[in-house]
Amino acid sequence: MKKNSIQFSSVKRILRYIKRYSFLLVISILLSLVTVGLTLYIPIVIGDAIDLIVGKEQVALDKILTLLLNVGIISVIIALLQWIMNTINNKITFSITRDVRNEAFDKLEKLPLKYIDSHAYGEIVSRMISDVDQLAEGLLMGFTQFFTGVSTIVGTLVFMLTLSPVITVVVVALTPLSLIVASFISKRTYSLFKVQSEARAKQTAIIGENLGNLKVVKAFSHEDESLEEFDKSNEQLKKASVKAIFFSSLVNPTTRFVNALVYAGVALVGAMVVMGNFGTAISIGALSCFLSYANQYAKPFNEISGVVTELQNSLACATRVFQLIDEETELPDDENALVLTNAQGEVTLSNVEFSYTPEKELIKNLNLAVEKGQRIAIVGPTGCGKTTLINLLMRFYDVNSGAISVDGEDIRNITRHSLRKNYGMVLQDTWLMGGTVKENIALGKPDATDEEIIKAAKAAHAHSFIKRLPQGYDTVISEELGGLSQGQKQLLCISRIMLSPPPMLILDEATSSIDTRTELKIQNAFALLMKGRTSFIVAHRLSTIKEADIILVMNNGNIVEQGNHQELLLKRGFYYNLYNSQFENNEEH
Repeated sequence: MKKNSIQFSSVKRILRYIKRYSFLLVISILLSLVTVGLTLYIPIVIGDAIDLIVGKEQVALDKILTLLLNVGIISVIIALLQWIMNTINNKITFSITRDVRNEAFDKLEKLPLKYIDSHAYGEIVSRMISDVDQLAEGLLMGFTQFFTGVSTIVGTLVFMLTLSPVITVVVVALTPLSLIVASFISKRTYSLFKVQSEARAKQTAIIGENLGNLKVVKAFSHEDESLEEFDKSNEQLKKASVKAIFFSSLVNPTTRFVNALVYAGVALVGAMVVMGNFGTAISIGALSCFLSYANQYAKPFNEISGVVTELQNSLACATRVFQLIDEETELPDDENALVLTNAQGEVTLSNVEFSYTPEKELIKNLNLAVEKGQRIAIVGPTGCGKTTLINLLMRFYDVNSGAISVDGEDIRNITRHSLRKNYGMVLQDTWLMGGTVKENIALGKPDATDEEIIKAAKAAHAHSFIKRLPQGYDTVISEELGGLSQGQKQLLCISRIMLSPPPMLILDEATSSIDTRTELKIQNAFALLMKGRTSFIVAHRLSTIKEADIILVMNNGNIVEQGNHQELLLKRGFYYNLYNSQFENNEEH
């Protein structure tokens, strides 16, 4: 019952997308009716031509040639109308899939980070690409074959009844066999195609994971294990696909067998009617026409059964896409939310508690008061909550309890866009979009002049390597294309901040991929940049945060110590041990 409800819901949603293109759909249906009508008229013309062949030397050749010429003209018209109809169907199909993808991508932009963090990227990509492609195939087959098939069935019935009600009864009596067979098989294909779609998504995730981390795989000689994992997923996909395709492929041969029975029945009864065994006789030409109709009448059942099977696959894929679209979005900003402009940089955390999952506590009762222009360094062992704290400051996640305030205002009462515009952020993981170096630097300030961009690049010590690129600042790069070292990519990200420095800064291992000599220069540039700006600095190399106004030492989600560098060393506590562990071979600290 639940499965049928999900299918019905998916069908209703697809129909809502189709409704947007109802005008084109009406034209397609009208063209389908005209095409079918002309197609069904051809057997009548050919039957008339056969009746003109009475016997030896009793052939009205001139009339036959005229009829054949008419058949040729009608065939050309049918071909032209079918071309127009297929063009319209393609337009409808790919407009719908474009709309679905746009809606899915729009939802992706609004989803909370917890959804992205809890799902494999490849699985999400599979829903937006592979599953939507499968939906397109089903829709295209539906538009091109379903309406034409239904029109053909209705049209042939009308024409057959005008020729011989007796033979028509035979055809109609045997027809339910095709429907029963198609229905029996199609009901079982949905669940099989759903399993296939899920297996395909899992394999896509594995491929994406291995492709993105191929260096790590090779570095740890993990090729065999990765191959074994891929083989396992590939085998699961093979089994799911074989079952789904085998079961769905039974439709065509079984319905063809039933159709062959229908054709044989029509031929037998038709021959008896020709001989007058049922009171009224028909001509040989009429019987030929009837046999053609019987064949055309049966053919759509094959096509429609194939369409139904493909639609089962499409519905399974559409359901997965709609599940993504139906995911709960990030809580929208309040209608009365404040727009933060030119923040002073006073940040307060009051009794903040947060965990990614309810069963695993992370940050507990965290309190912090940061004054304007202070440099706050956050240090601690891996997993202690440093990056989580940054996520909370940027409101990538909302606190479970407590509050974070900027300039005395709870950030939940501030629009996310304006809050994040007041932060400048450089992460350890760099991100470059597809575009030129110039466009990447100007990401936060699209109207920046070339002079401003070059000045920012010089401040980030990126100008020299940019000038060595093939087209300088106009060189097209992307995160995936390579050609730049990790350090160079990080310098470009730093250049973005230098171009439009905001009131508050977040530097999360901002110089982790840069050589020591360049790092010293960047640190000096950052020192100038941070003057008068509230700055949060996450660092593992404790030598880089000696000049911080306050060092927060975190462990297990709590601030266990805080103070400046010298104060914390004198305490000989957690920070002292952490600092000495990095410089245990040095005599001076």
